[in-house]
Amino acid sequence: MRNLNKLGLALGLWLFAAPIFATDLAILHNGFSVRHERRENLGAVTRLYLGTGNSSYVDIATDQIERFEKDLAPPVLSLAPLAIAAPSKPKPQNLSEVINTISDRHHIDPDLITSVIHAESGFNARAVSPKGARGLMQLMPQTASKLGVSNSFDPGANVEGGTRYLSELLERYNFDLIKALAAYNAGPGRVEQYRGVPPYYETRTYVAKIVRDFNRKKLAERKAAALAAKTNRTKKAGEEHALVKQAALPSVTSPGSR
Repeated sequence: MRNLNKLGLALGLWLFAAPIFATDLAILHNGFSVRHERRENLGAVTRLYLGTGNSSYVDIATDQIERFEKDLAPPVLSLAPLAIAAPSKPKPQNLSEVINTISDRHHIDPDLITSVIHAESGFNARAVSPKGARGLMQLMPQTASKLGVSNSFDPGANVEGGTRYLSELLERYNFDLIKALAAYNAGPGRVEQYRGVPPYYETRTYVAKIVRDFNRKKLAERKAAALAAKTNRTKKAGEEHALVKQAALPSVTSPGSR
């Protein structure tokens, strides 16, 4: 009876907490749906808050959103409310740290990984495409299984699997980025069938979007580096001028020293 009372208490706590976690769905024109706790219209973009706080959100262009719906999927029964006194888990790394760590492991520019994520999911770790691709780098279930990714919604596992797959494609096509990106989108079979980027509007737009985004980042990096170098040269020249000016000043001897 004591155990039944505990279970009843757990169910009561879960049912009481369930409305707090009610979510909505933003249905996009491209077929994606984004689950969110609340939203804020900022004009050109709509900010979708993925959690109860303000730190986890994704900005979606307002004109890309077709409609909003209530998430009618039944919540998963969980007795987690009883574990209030359990020690908290370590805070996970932010996405930038995850990408930098994985890029070092696979020797792929982190900006390229970021550009692929931007094109694939818009940085929505819970994104699911109409064809069933999941997570940040939109891994199909069969591809995820081959890559050893058991949970495609886990950001670290998804980016690790997606980056490893991209690395394999780069090696397969002798580091031809265009072919590798086309294969990531349309599949290696299509790239080999057409001996290059297949004549699909989606794939051509996808490749162009990533290359344009990646080049923009590299250009910004070069400009920032050039500006930093110019600033350092100006600072060094100013310091050298000050030293020369100081050395040119006549020495003054106090009368008492004669």
